[in-house]
Amino acid sequence: MCTRVLWPDANGAVLVGRNMDYHRDLATNLWKLPRGIQRDDGVESKLRWSAKYGSVAVTALDLMTVDGMNEAGLAGHILWLAESDYGVYDSARPVLAQSVWLQYFLDNFATVADAVAWARSNQLQVFQLTDPSSGETPAIHLALDDASGDSAIVEYVAGELRIHHSRDYPVMTNSPPFEQQLELLAQVEGFGGSKPLPGSTLAADRFARAAYYVKRLAQPSTPVEAVAALFSVMRNVAQPFRLPDPGKPDASQTIWQTVADLTRRRLVFESTTRPNIVWVELAQLDFSEGSGESKLDLASGLAIENGLVGNVSDKFAATSGLRLLSLPMLQQLKAGR
Repeated sequence: MCTRVLWPDANGAVLVGRNMDYHRDLATNLWKLPRGIQRDDGVESKLRWSAKYGSVAVTALDLMTVDGMNEAGLAGHILWLAESDYGVYDSARPVLAQSVWLQYFLDNFATVADAVAWARSNQLQVFQLTDPSSGETPAIHLALDDASGDSAIVEYVAGELRIHHSRDYPVMTNSPPFEQQLELLAQVEGFGGSKPLPGSTLAADRFARAAYYVKRLAQPSTPVEAVAALFSVMRNVAQPFRLPDPGKPDASQTIWQTVADLTRRRLVFESTTRPNIVWVELAQLDFSEGSGESKLDLASGLAIENGLVGNVSDKFAATSGLRLLSLPMLQQLKAGR
């Protein structure tokens, strides 16, 4: 299970935090992706685009963008939602494979409002893909936020696209779907109900605690204090090392956390297994077209061996292009077995 928390009024700045909770290491790296990269939908290649904005992508297994921020201050976060039902695939409508769903928005939009308008007007579909390393098929939803403090929760339930777009929606966790989360929150003291603030690891309980504590953060006096304050909320809703719940790979320990300052374009990354907090200043990266992709290796152990800590904006290494998972790639892997 995961948690995303938006803090839209941190003394003039907008910050967002997320926890990645999973039952295994996702070999997560950070990628610098410049403007001009050519991509397609990862399904039938009918939807093609050239990246309008450069971004820093946080990946899972270097096969899927699960978190990140672009140079315009738009950020996104992929979380698990067991109730996800993407419906029957309709080849006449635009579609994005799960692996490129978030990356499409980072590549193409500066604001949540523009991203939501495009998704709604095109009745965007999402195509499920099987993780070739584990055989798992992710069930996911998406949160978007931007430097203005705007927020959207994008889900597919009962085969329908559901977008909850409001600055009043700073928190997202997991099951149940978002509208039911709001109903549960209304039962908690301080949000209209009489139930005490819950303390379990259930998604609805983490939702309530995150919503409660982010509203009670004191105004920070420095940008560093703002990051520390939001990390304190994320740690309150994090999960300790644990065995996953039976049949629920998402109901597991927190393996990493991020806090992004969308105003100052700063992305902070903290692993729970590698004691190095690193951050990236997007203003110090070259996102110009033709500048090439580069990677900050956090997965191989080099992060610790090379003493990576603090501002690592100059530590990205040029590497071959990020190849996000696609249906043709899965078909090739299957044919080769």
